[in-house]
Amino acid sequence: MPEAPHVRVSVIYAEPDRAFSVDLAMVEGCTVADAIERSGIREAVPGIEIREDRLGIFARKAGLTTRLRDGDRVEIYRPLKIDPKEARRRRARET
Repeated sequence: MPEAPHVRVSVIYAEPDRAFSVDLAMVEGCTVADAIERSGIREAVPGIEIREDRLGIFARKAGLTTRLRDGDRVEIYRPLKIDPKEARRRRARET
């Protein structure tokens, strides 16, 4: 029986002082959720909050059920410390 086709994907998460990155070979048709679970990030980064609104593939929004293609990079984003609009307002006031 032939082996199921595979895709190569990466799962990435970065903090100011460290980064998590793992390359995986997954069965074709896998999802973002499958890759996150298989990556081991929950064990490597205790307390990580994985939310659907903080996921992307190459900086484009993705959901947990998004199917992955060969070469995709799943990115898990941290929450923003400050709203970008507020940050711009503060910079504008400083100049």
